[in-house]
Amino acid sequence: MSVSDSSLLSKALRQHYLTLPQGKKCQVTYVWIDGSGEGLRNKARTLEEEPKSIKDIPEWNFDGSSTDQAEGSNSDMFLIPVCMFKDPFTFDPNKLVLCEVLKYNRKPAETNHRRKCSQVMERVSEHHPWFGMEQEYTLLGMDGHPYGWPKNGFPGPQGPYYCGVGADCAYGRDIVECHYKACLYAGVEICGTNAEVMPSQWEFQVGTCEGIAMGDHLWMARFLLHRVCEDFGVVASLDPKPMKGNWNGAGCHTNFSTEGMRAEGGLTHIEEAIEKLSNRHKEHILVYDPRGGQDNMRRLTGKHETSSIDEFSAGVANRGASIRIPRQVGQEKCGYFEDRRPSANCDPYAVTGAIARTCLLLEAEKVEEP
Repeated sequence: MSVSDSSLLSKALRQHYLTLPQGKKCQVTYVWIDGSGEGLRNKARTLEEEPKSIKDIPEWNFDGSSTDQAEGSNSDMFLIPVCMFKDPFTFDPNKLVLCEVLKYNRKPAETNHRRKCSQVMERVSEHHPWFGMEQEYTLLGMDGHPYGWPKNGFPGPQGPYYCGVGADCAYGRDIVECHYKACLYAGVEICGTNAEVMPSQWEFQVGTCEGIAMGDHLWMARFLLHRVCEDFGVVASLDPKPMKGNWNGAGCHTNFSTEGMRAEGGLTHIEEAIEKLSNRHKEHILVYDPRGGQDNMRRLTGKHETSSIDEFSAGVANRGASIRIPRQVGQEKCGYFEDRRPSANCDPYAVTGAIARTCLLLEAEKVEEP
């Protein structure tokens, strides 16, 4: 397995410079989603003092022709700060700022699904929609080979790796723990992590978040993951099926509830929502990965703890269903449900917006393709 050359540079020397005083000035790193709908970009600038809120951070711009978001003849794109976090790489008072991207005419860029999601969340705010998303990912070397796997072969079959411990079961725990700490420092609502079924595959969970905050916090958690992996010289892949054959894929299971679902007797509201989701299965599949279902087609096969991409299903404690009702929810008759269809590389704004729209809005509007 190969690691990047930059990861071999002296981190102790780097630490010396990071501890130098910076006066009252503040370094702010702007983070945004690029034209692929999956990749993240970032650049930094200096502010004269530490921003106290998102309102203190100015709009900025970037060259959209270099991120597959604009033509070279009209390349300036606007960065609109929407959510601020502490920077775990350069420390306080420096900040990370998640941004929306607007085109030259100040309309949302094609991969800016936040604006539409925010509008949906405002319309359903009275229901207090809560989300939790389970982000699976796979650690790869610079050669694209899964981290820790034999160079010319495969590890033992799946079985001992899920929540496993030991050098022969858990590959890359240092990265996972550093990412967890980085999220906590930054203020990301990370709530857990575990090793997954395929070796070198892991998962972290973000939530509970209400409304638009779900997408904000998951995107920043992804940025932190890629940035931590950069320091270690490896790659975090969100490919829904990184290895062909008898290996689990990677999803982003999405947990959802409303105030009514969480209240006594809320199972009735859960069942009503599932019925609505069953009627729009195809529309949701279109937005549950960035390529309109093409990525999920490799993952949602009905095997390896997935449902079939062509069929909608639901069940209590059934990890082979489209929608899983946790056993405790079935017993207590209230709580939440889990949509297991979103792929690991989904846009959380598109997913949460679609779920809220289908389950909570009365008009029969279709979920639009990204």
